[in-house]
Amino acid sequence: MTAKIRLYVEHALGAGQSVPVSRAQAHYLFGVMRLGVGAQVLLFDGQSGEWLAEVAEAGKRGGVLSVLSRTRPLQMPPDLWLMFAPIKKARTDFIVEKAVEMGAARIVPVQTQFTNSGRIQRDRLQTHAVEAAEQCGATVVPEVAAMQRLDRVLDAWEGDRQILFCDEAQVASKPTLPAVDGPWAILIGPEGGFADGERARLQRMAQAHGVSLGPRILRAETAAVAALTLWQAALGDWV
Repeated sequence: MTAKIRLYVEHALGAGQSVPVSRAQAHYLFGVMRLGVGAQVLLFDGQSGEWLAEVAEAGKRGGVLSVLSRTRPLQMPPDLWLMFAPIKKARTDFIVEKAVEMGAARIVPVQTQFTNSGRIQRDRLQTHAVEAAEQCGATVVPEVAAMQRLDRVLDAWEGDRQILFCDEAQVASKPTLPAVDGPWAILIGPEGGFADGERARLQRMAQAHGVSLGPRILRAETAAVAALTLWQAALGDWV
């Protein structure tokens, strides 16, 4: 029998351990998926890889999983942040989910001058990140940070982290990235684009590299996926 269900758990995992099942997880495993005692699931904790476990106890409000053996080692994503200006709820959810699938290590919503959405529900977005990691085979769940003002993020910028910022004002051309190893961040602007002052500040930063994403105008969520693909193909773990 091959386990098809994967769960992220906030418990350190090891062979022979018993892992309690939360009420929400019990509803999913035993109510929705109809698993019973003896069924197998895959678990990961973000620290020790992926583990095969067996249902030892199953109830409506909880249960217990018994860890059997490790199936995969921990696979860390590249040291890549995705910074983006939040948009409408469903499309922001899409950006978070795809960032996890595409291998971002940290997700940072930023408030720019033209950002339309002034608030986010961080806990809900973190839940989306967990669900995406469960479904895509990741062994780490990236942090979704609290929303921060872009100018303050840049004020505290780490010296060696490069920024790929997607600049809709650039003449459309084939995007090229400098072959700089080390930590990176991708910055996606709001639907209204970067303000002139924001663009000028980024252009003055030695770590920032503006690129065009081609001759067509992309929606913000499409731009995020395109930029992640570009970076992964040139500098990430696809290489």
